[in-house]
Amino acid sequence: MKKRLHLLLQSYSLWVTLTLLLTASAAIAWILYIYGVAVPLTLLALYALCRQIRLHRQYARKVLFLLDAIANDDYSVRFNETNLPEADRLVHRALNRMSQMLGQVKNETAQREKYYELILNCVNTGIIVLNSRGDIYQKNNEALRLLGMEILTHVDQLTRVDARLHELLTQCRPGDKLQATFTNERGTANISIRVSGITIRDKSLRIVALNDINHELDEKEIDSWMRLTRVLTHEIMNSVTPITSLSDTLLTRIEEKDELRQGLQTISNTGKGLLAFVESYRRFTHIPTPVPTLFYVKGFITRMVQLARHRFPDTQADFRIDIRPDDLILHADEHLIDQVMTNLLTNALQALGTRTDGHINLRAYCDENEAVLIEVANNGPAIPPEVAEHIFIPFFTTKENGSGIGLSISRQIMRLSGGSLTYLPGKETTFVLKFD
Repeated sequence: MKKRLHLLLQSYSLWVTLTLLLTASAAIAWILYIYGVAVPLTLLALYALCRQIRLHRQYARKVLFLLDAIANDDYSVRFNETNLPEADRLVHRALNRMSQMLGQVKNETAQREKYYELILNCVNTGIIVLNSRGDIYQKNNEALRLLGMEILTHVDQLTRVDARLHELLTQCRPGDKLQATFTNERGTANISIRVSGITIRDKSLRIVALNDINHELDEKEIDSWMRLTRVLTHEIMNSVTPITSLSDTLLTRIEEKDELRQGLQTISNTGKGLLAFVESYRRFTHIPTPVPTLFYVKGFITRMVQLARHRFPDTQADFRIDIRPDDLILHADEHLIDQVMTNLLTNALQALGTRTDGHINLRAYCDENEAVLIEVANNGPAIPPEVAEHIFIPFFTTKENGSGIGLSISRQIMRLSGGSLTYLPGKETTFVLKFD
């Protein structure tokens, strides 16, 4: 743009100069032809011509100087408008107005871009804008969060996250609808990818929209397990309850020393045990509706630690509590979250066992979106990857006497509370409660 303006101005200057010279030459020749030698008039015409050329060049230099300043984003250039001839003052005033108008346009454009950037950072969809070479033109905070990155300037940087994800974003084209799964320090991420295209200033750009579908997948999985649990508990209880009732009735009619009585007693006890077992699973599908209230996180965590120490008096684990800020407040159903923390602390203490160097870190804080997060971490044995994939599935357990519903119920409670419960693989076994 700047080069074209220079060429246009130079062409215009050359055209004006040649026009003035030709006009002056024709006028002088005509005067000499008609009136003979008129030296004073000829000199006067030449002087006027030279002055016009000098003024024209002077104005052209000022215009070029202003264009150079604007090209370098310098809008502070001002030309003097006082104590000047009328023609110079008018030219300087016009140049100053041009500089001011262009500066206003620049400021308005910058404010508009900032406005759009703020809007992008408020949406729950990750946005990445890149060109055909993989250069990142724009991205929002949600995209960085989903990818687990702090800086993203080129698509090749995604190789540090996942090679398959890098390949998808490198080869994707407008109109594509893709899905990717990868693992980072935040855990396993499942994202959907939608690609659209736009051309700006003769440059073809791709707009990539990223959405976290972990929540949707969890919703479907939990709903499926809840339906299965309802069916199983209903069928089992309908079948076992009459057997237990009939056994109790027959026991009242048989003598105590009869062998038949012993068999009926065994059937009755087994049936009652099975009903109690099934009843524990019914809790998974009958979690009460949360009644949220405001309470201080520090007092809540301190109380949960005291209860854990009371339940496991022989533990030697060191509890480390870090609450920031000290008066952090949570809006949730304290009684339901109590169950979640009890399950997590119980699992952590059981994992540590009798270790003398065991510790449990309890950390609570707010993220950049003002969501409250509570982390529960321990330095016990790491959960194997093949086991970590199933820890939230109902009835799955690696404990000899475990029911396999503790973490399932905890995640369901967090779901009903409008939050989430996730497992983060790493050096320490870490679970994160997030309250949006």
